[in-house]
Amino acid sequence: MKITGIELRRIAMPLVTPFRTSFGTETARDVLLVRVATPDAEGWGECVAMSEPLYSPEYVDGAADVLRRFLIPALAETTDRSPYAVNRAMEPIKGHRMAKAALETAVLDARLRANGESFASFLGATRDRVPCGVSIGIADSIPHLLEVVQGYVDEGYVRVKLKIEPGWDVEPVAAVRERFGDDLMLQVDANAAYTLADARHLARLDAFDLLLIEQPLAEDDLVQHAELARRITTPVCLDESIVSASHAAAAISLGACSVINIKPGRVGGYLEARRIHDLCRAHGIAVWCGGMLETGLGRAANVALAALPGFTLPGDTSASRRYFATDVTEPFVLGDDGCLAVPTGPGLGVEPVPEILKEVTVSTEWIPF
Repeated sequence: MKITGIELRRIAMPLVTPFRTSFGTETARDVLLVRVATPDAEGWGECVAMSEPLYSPEYVDGAADVLRRFLIPALAETTDRSPYAVNRAMEPIKGHRMAKAALETAVLDARLRANGESFASFLGATRDRVPCGVSIGIADSIPHLLEVVQGYVDEGYVRVKLKIEPGWDVEPVAAVRERFGDDLMLQVDANAAYTLADARHLARLDAFDLLLIEQPLAEDDLVQHAELARRITTPVCLDESIVSASHAAAAISLGACSVINIKPGRVGGYLEARRIHDLCRAHGIAVWCGGMLETGLGRAANVALAALPGFTLPGDTSASRRYFATDVTEPFVLGDDGCLAVPTGPGLGVEPVPEILKEVTVSTEWIPF
């Protein structure tokens, strides 16, 4: 596949409501898009890095820099532009998985569009619709939280995830469970806000029949997650700890988790995400697709991934309006069944609406091949 050039495009996407987690509050998304141009098609990739290195060491300015200085030149030096060859070309550069994922996705999208094959078909999807959960940030008060949860339940989301932190955990979970009953699929996400010393306190969450507790401890401590898993009955799910299939294998071997949240950007792309899916499926570990407040471009790819057979739990693949008043693509709309349709068109199956893209663009940089 001949590449004529690559565009790095920064866009600013205000969120409909602030999104607060244990590591900070986001009011807008500073998004880096990668566009790969070929004579036959163009492909898009979305970098999910945040503006600041709070969720992971990566951040948007750094991702743009490593793409410009290292990853794109590495790609330019190889004549094989197959998705797996792209991975091999980028392998000498350590880390920077979110930047790598964006470039891999853009190349893969261009190739699939040119071949008339959908992202879902390439990955091995087995469903045409995926059930959707919603992630709810830390609220100002329990009454406000209950109001927010009620709104999403009324919209039809089949699972609710509550962000928690020390001082905001047992009481809000108890209130939501009491208000909405045992039939609500409910889970919590700590974003590594606790330590093993909090095990007895976290065990109080066992009373609420949660689907899982996500990333309760530090991302680099699989051993203590394994110990915590022995002390509580709520299933432990890992997120930030899993950055590759090898990390997933280590976590499974240690007994550090019984569920894994697969975020393609965090693990370096959709090919690695599929490897983790295959590994977990072989070992009986449940997986679901996490989100990073993606635009419709990243959401399309996530929905396709979530349609693989091992994704047995609803993910964070919410509808567009959950985060954005206006998406850069045609919006993803939640169906009456609480599901999103898997795009079937070539490549990602969606593309930016030119007028909207122009309106939200902050800067562009063209890198010729």
